[in-house]
Amino acid sequence: MSFSTYIIYFLLVAAIPLWAQYRVKTTYAKYAKVGVRSGLTGAEVARMILDRNGLSDIPVRETNGILSDHYDPGKKTVFLSSSNYNGRTIAGAAVAAHEVGHVIQDKEGYTMMRLRSALVPATMFSSNISWVFLLIGMFANLSGLMLIGIILMAVGVLFQLVTLPVEFDASKRALVQLESGGFVTADELPQAKQVLSAAAMTYVAAMAVAVLELLRLLLIFTNMNRN
Repeated sequence: MSFSTYIIYFLLVAAIPLWAQYRVKTTYAKYAKVGVRSGLTGAEVARMILDRNGLSDIPVRETNGILSDHYDPGKKTVFLSSSNYNGRTIAGAAVAAHEVGHVIQDKEGYTMMRLRSALVPATMFSSNISWVFLLIGMFANLSGLMLIGIILMAVGVLFQLVTLPVEFDASKRALVQLESGGFVTADELPQAKQVLSAAAMTYVAAMAVAVLELLRLLLIFTNMNRN
């Protein structure tokens, strides 16, 4: 890779996640100030959607942090950040419904979610050890070790790739639940969709950066073998 190509690469790697973070933060901040007409908190929305889908045994808990909302399939618990747990806003309703979308995926045994869960241990292992092989391979000019590092890194890229349909499907389920349950009105639904679309961009950005890094390493590996 030429010097100018490296500059473009590093600019992209820096700009893509920054753009995604900016979009999700600005969109969330906007709709976190817009009250939802139902007057329900995010916790109430989550609880009601869970109950409507026969998931009354799944608790909804408040957690610290900003946009720290998530569903823990191990604990079978929905965690909502304080602003969404207590907030009576479009953002709170959208995020709460999204997390419950993951619960419904879990209940139905959604294939991509099961695959992502299965990849978690391998991804944690590979992400911690891949750079050891990559660095030794590059500095010692040992292409075999570098190839092992690339393969290990590819596991992380696969995880990012599988994550995309899981997140998009959860958002799709969330919008259906919000509309069918009357949690948002017809004119509020596009606003909820904007919140979910912006959040999804963080996953798209993560995958894009992971793919770019994998391609860069493959180019280095190819050049190493040529030399």
